[in-house]
Amino acid sequence: MPEINEKKTDDFILVGTEKFVPMLSEDKLQKRIKELGKQISEDYKSKLPIFIGVLNGSFMFLADLMKNVDIHCEMDFFKLSSYGDAKISTGNVKLLKELNADISERHIIVVEDIVDSGLSITYIKKILDQFNPASIRYASLLVKPRSLKYDVKIDYIGFEINDEFVIGYGLDYAQKYRNLRSIYVLSE
Repeated sequence: MPEINEKKTDDFILVGTEKFVPMLSEDKLQKRIKELGKQISEDYKSKLPIFIGVLNGSFMFLADLMKNVDIHCEMDFFKLSSYGDAKISTGNVKLLKELNADISERHIIVVEDIVDSGLSITYIKKILDQFNPASIRYASLLVKPRSLKYDVKIDYIGFEINDEFVIGYGLDYAQKYRNLRSIYVLSE
């Protein structure tokens, strides 16, 4: 098993020489996700939406969000890559997994872990528009409003955060730390 150079306490996670400190607790995340689930349930009470998770990062948020909607719904997944193992986006989006579901005339809710520049959402919108969906809305656990470079509207926002690097609860650093129950931010 590869060795990971890290140290974890309740107050921080040390990855090599980089220190990550708690930002959003599990309780705070779950409370907000419950609120989002209630709002989505109200907005879609007479519809059958399909939730489209953007892998890999959205899987924990999507799973918990689905537990908190009380309407009939379906789900599918896209897999995109724009980060690789870096802390900032490469600026190029690659589609690694297409949808399985027929989304023509469907009400779609795209679920993201984090919206930085808006590049991925813009890319996804171009793909989805080709299938003539009835509607498209976007949910993101985290949004960095100061980092947006594209004109995107996120309909369901968990939290707005500063332009900082975060890990945990689906968000990774070189494919690690997705399994953390809380979100940690890189300390300056």
